[in-house]
Amino acid sequence: MSAHHEPRVIPYAGGRMLIFDSATYVQGYVHAHPDTHGDLVINASYSGVLCAKMVIAAKPRCVIGLDCAIGKDGAGVAGLAFYEALGIPAAAADVMTAEMGNGNDLYEEGVISRVNEAAERLGIKPGLTVKNAAAALLDGSRQATTWDPARREVIETDPATGRSIVATDSIAFALPEDRDRNVLCTAGHTGRSVVGYFRDYRPWAFICSDGGVGKNNSGISALDDVTGDGIPGASVDALTARMGDGHSTYFDGVISAVNAPAAAKGVKVGQRARDAAKLLLK
Repeated sequence: MSAHHEPRVIPYAGGRMLIFDSATYVQGYVHAHPDTHGDLVINASYSGVLCAKMVIAAKPRCVIGLDCAIGKDGAGVAGLAFYEALGIPAAAADVMTAEMGNGNDLYEEGVISRVNEAAERLGIKPGLTVKNAAAALLDGSRQATTWDPARREVIETDPATGRSIVATDSIAFALPEDRDRNVLCTAGHTGRSVVGYFRDYRPWAFICSDGGVGKNNSGISALDDVTGDGIPGASVDALTARMGDGHSTYFDGVISAVNAPAAAKGVKVGQRARDAAKLLLK
């Protein structure tokens, strides 16, 4: 293995940090040093699926790479989900804060821009320096003490009525307290399988994803199904907001379909979800 392929190795209380200039160097290093299990791998490559397949040879405890400006179809950070599926905390640094192909610069100068859920559970957030994030990943010093897998966030509350706009990743995370009270901005499709949740929890109103609409308009069929129940509802275009991320539904989404009760409150196709949610809150 070429000398410039060797990583910088930093011993740490919770394990070692292996700092590579490239994900392509990891497999060669592991072949010569098969004792990497449980180490943190920092590599100055994009955090895509291909690079993740290379890095996983080290059986890392956690991983940090670059976001490479996210890129088309999110390819620059798609590996974060790959790691998530394996239960590995992973993060990506803003490529404008660290040089590509320079692991030391990534470690010394990088700033985190994206994290997967496993890293988020350990308190790793965008804005942290790579150096601080790496230490926290190994020693658990920032571990979240009140992690909520349902990730409910109260966006706004109307003091006159006590009703709130609540972002949550799935309608399955609705709570009894939402009944006739909260506008839920969720991030699953609006198909027939969610009708039971709407009727069981009966939120004041809801905004979901259209899931790309799909065959026979199945991704928005629940809008009409709950019209008879008098529940105002709308869907956002799946190309405008990330499915599985209620926060994105509210902040990024653009309305693509509405039912009659929502239309009566002024919600229209083409509206920003955040504006529609305020109308639904009334």
